[in-house]
Amino acid sequence: MPTPKSEWTSEQLGVLVKECLEEGKAVEIDGLGAFVPDPMRGFRFARSSGPLVFLAYVAEDASLAERLFDGLAEAGFSPWMDKRKLLPGQNWPRAIENAIESADFFVPCFSQNSVSKKGGFQAEIRYALDCARLVPLDDVFIIPVRLDACRIPHCIQREIQYTDFFPDWSRGLRRILRIMNHQVARRAARC
Repeated sequence: MPTPKSEWTSEQLGVLVKECLEEGKAVEIDGLGAFVPDPMRGFRFARSSGPLVFLAYVAEDASLAERLFDGLAEAGFSPWMDKRKLLPGQNWPRAIENAIESADFFVPCFSQNSVSKKGGFQAEIRYALDCARLVPLDDVFIIPVRLDACRIPHCIQREIQYTDFFPDWSRGLRRILRIMNHQVARRAARC
């Protein structure tokens, strides 16, 4: 019987990391960075580049969420989406809660697909609203985006401004990056 992951020794983890790197795969340590292959040294450790941004979306909008993920990563943020971050065998409900709790920003992607769908997307929004209650009132945590001409739920719309990513995706991305960068600078100035 294989050894449970919680009982792996540091040597076993080292072997696993080495095997992945030899296969040309990066090994990410959530919140810290990743070991990435390096042709000169074998590997190098790249620290997480920026603030953590949790992306909430429904499966039908996965391609748009991935586009947003890539845009945020290119801008120096560390986006988190289940499709790219969850590992096989991982307790996904707990991993998602941990990611929301540790996120600097929570970006729910609203669409005609998501607003009436029951399930994980709605649960993630409710959990993020609970987490937002712990954030200082003047800080921005939840940044809703509309992917199409859908209605925004009343509980969000009455308190939080959203931005549209249609018909101009670039404009929508610039708007959320502007507020995120502003918030990062404000938080750094307080420290």
